[in-house]
Amino acid sequence: MTCAELLIALLRDRYGADTVFGIPGVHTVELYRGLADSGLRHITPRHEQGAGFMADGYARATGKPGVCFIITGPGMTNIATAMGQALADSVPMLVVSSVNRRDTLGRGQGRLHELPSQQQLLAGVARFSHTLLDPAALPEVLARAFAVFNGMRPGPVHIEIPIDLFDAEVSAPTQWSAPAIHRPAPDPAGLATAAAWLHDAKRPLVLLGGGCVAAPEAARALVERLDAPTVTTINAKGLLGNGDGASPSPRHPLDLGANAALPAVRELAHDADVILAIGTELGETDYDVVFDDGFLLTGRLIRVDLDPEQLVRNQSLSLGLIADAGATLEALLAHFPTALLRQGQVRTAAALEALALPLDPAFAPFVPLFDTLNEVMPEAILVGDSCAPVYAANHLVTKSEPRRFFNASTGYGTLGYGLPAALGAKLARPDLPVVAMVGDGGVMFTLSEIATAVEERLPVVILLWHNGGYEEIRRYMAANGVTPIGVNLHAPEFQTLANGFGCLSTRVEDPASLAKALAQRPEQGPLLIEIDAHRWSTG
Repeated sequence: MTCAELLIALLRDRYGADTVFGIPGVHTVELYRGLADSGLRHITPRHEQGAGFMADGYARATGKPGVCFIITGPGMTNIATAMGQALADSVPMLVVSSVNRRDTLGRGQGRLHELPSQQQLLAGVARFSHTLLDPAALPEVLARAFAVFNGMRPGPVHIEIPIDLFDAEVSAPTQWSAPAIHRPAPDPAGLATAAAWLHDAKRPLVLLGGGCVAAPEAARALVERLDAPTVTTINAKGLLGNGDGASPSPRHPLDLGANAALPAVRELAHDADVILAIGTELGETDYDVVFDDGFLLTGRLIRVDLDPEQLVRNQSLSLGLIADAGATLEALLAHFPTALLRQGQVRTAAALEALALPLDPAFAPFVPLFDTLNEVMPEAILVGDSCAPVYAANHLVTKSEPRRFFNASTGYGTLGYGLPAALGAKLARPDLPVVAMVGDGGVMFTLSEIATAVEERLPVVILLWHNGGYEEIRRYMAANGVTPIGVNLHAPEFQTLANGFGCLSTRVEDPASLAKALAQRPEQGPLLIEIDAHRWSTG
């Protein structure tokens, strides 16, 4: 086999890959030689950033790594932003790229697509970046990548292959099955201490992050046994849902949602005597989105994470367990055979009543938007960019299952994510409707991916919130006494552009017309629904 043929065979037969995102170029032609007959589906985005965001959406919707084939040089600088977002949110992504011939590496000869060091460039947005110098080492390097995905805190991995190695002959491995990787279980003594603290707590609080999404049943059972108010972060939305993806989930009576930055939840957090934080980095964009360092934990903090360094970041630690979130949730359950009674539901209800989210002027305009989506498309995966409806959805939306809501407003916070990530999610879950929530500013970063949606006949709904530019930054400038510059953008005729791509489009101004448009969405191909933000907000 050639090195390129072996790569494709390993991805398909050993690691179960079924989809590859990439834009072919002269440096990757040999990588594509055997792809047509491989059984792998190749998706061609219109920009490498789109490829990375599609792989991200694919991974978040399924838990499987998204795979990208990327060209040397500009292809790698283009995908770096998407890798940065995936790194921030611990999303598994395999980026395989070409690089210049081995005898030219680092010589600065002005070769096509040459960079001083691709590996150094990408190392900062990857769990690791590796240059393959011996084709016989490919199985080992791939095994290392999937060990990261399956055995530790995941994220992007970059493997670059010199162009003179793609057609190099290599022997097929004698063992084709993937190695079994088991994540660490919690230390028994540490677990017993954590359980004792939680048992004796008077005012416990639980913080569940995206690291818990593979164990919703255990998460729900544990918080009910602890009778503890629970923050579920943006990436953990749906963890405490009813598990019925076909209907909207009422908020669990112990679920505070992703509202840790709001006053009533901050008060609960400050007063909690024992806090259990599992699979969450306690990061700014989940717990301090108002950016005033006001999320304070004064009780004993128990943290569970696969990354030992993460245990000591952001908050003062009392007890740390380096362990898999799901295994820890299951193990803790054994210490609480019956439910404790500590007014958890009462405390949660009081906090939510004090927040009065549907009546908050910042959120109220979006309540009918999400009520309409719940009514017409309750089972939909909602994928968002950084835009006003997404900021509101982070607080308002509940889901019945995890992996049904994710966006780019956390962590790295890039623009242009929503549309291509929604396409990746739809490719991963063709059985579910998918909605991309985007703004008129951010969508311009990756608007060309409508062409990919049309080409692949993906029935994704694109909800475009048109508020005349970068509204959040405009308000932020005004609040800080800065004359608004660079935020009032000239907008194209989005419907004309969509139609030019072959995408159906319409404009709505109220919930009734939105419901009608959603109900009449095409079965094949995307639909762009433009919402005039001013008319929607003012009625």
